[in-house]
Amino acid sequence: MALIITDECINCDVCEPVCPNGAIRPGAKIYVIDPDRCTECVGHFAEPQCQVVCPVACIPHDPHRRESKTQLLAKFERLQGAAGRADG
Repeated sequence: MALIITDECINCDVCEPVCPNGAIRPGAKIYVIDPDRCTECVGHFAEPQCQVVCPVACIPHDPHRRESKTQLLAKFERLQGAAGRADG
């Protein structure tokens, strides 16, 4: 499943630069995660880097976006393919 950022976010700016998929961006009040780009770092790291660096632990799994590891890996591969086409 994708991750979400809750209202406990303190806008510390540490999550956005560690996201390998560019899924995190500033929102109106707090940072937000694009669920179509969030792979929970599957394909990049063993654990979601935004969760690792978040000082207030405000990045849980989104219960409304359940995805298996297989689905997350497929999303990673799709995103990587799209990035390759954009670069090349």
